[in-house]
Amino acid sequence: MLYRFLIISNEVEDFMREIKINADATFLQLNNAILQSCGYDDKEITSFTICDDDWEKEQEITLEEMDTSSDQDSYVMATTRLNELLIDEKQHLIYTFDMLADRMFFMELSQIIPRQSLDDPVVSRQQGTPPPQRLDFDQLMSLGPSTVADNDSYIDDDMISEGYDEEEISDLDITDGDF
Repeated sequence: MLYRFLIISNEVEDFMREIKINADATFLQLNNAILQSCGYDDKEITSFTICDDDWEKEQEITLEEMDTSSDQDSYVMATTRLNELLIDEKQHLIYTFDMLADRMFFMELSQIIPRQSLDDPVVSRQQGTPPPQRLDFDQLMSLGPSTVADNDSYIDDDMISEGYDEEEISDLDITDGDF
């Protein structure tokens, strides 16, 4: 079974990536596919957060084991399979690629494709240039105390599904590619 993810940015209006990956792949494999599709290096700490329909954060999947004393389960990318936590189409995720500035991509599990598999993740569609992976000091200072205090300022409920429907995506100037 394949998962198809649609990824957008609140920083770059025309940025979009679509990644297809096996449902039993790990979050680390998805992380690496995103980094590679954006030309980012893998030296930064990243995380995924599963969100509800209103983009409220629910469950975080971290790159490294976090020593927490909370009652919430701890998930690590290398050992957590996508299909352990993602089971419904249209499920929302946040992918934080810049922890210092709390910068992120917004993701949707746009399609579950039964009876198909891939050897490696595939970037099936891409558009636009990704935002820079890191901001310099002046850019960080211009962000203010917290740029992500309210997710609603970044994305509305229908941004992904309305912003990039299948017909519009097929009309975009995109490049197919794989790893």
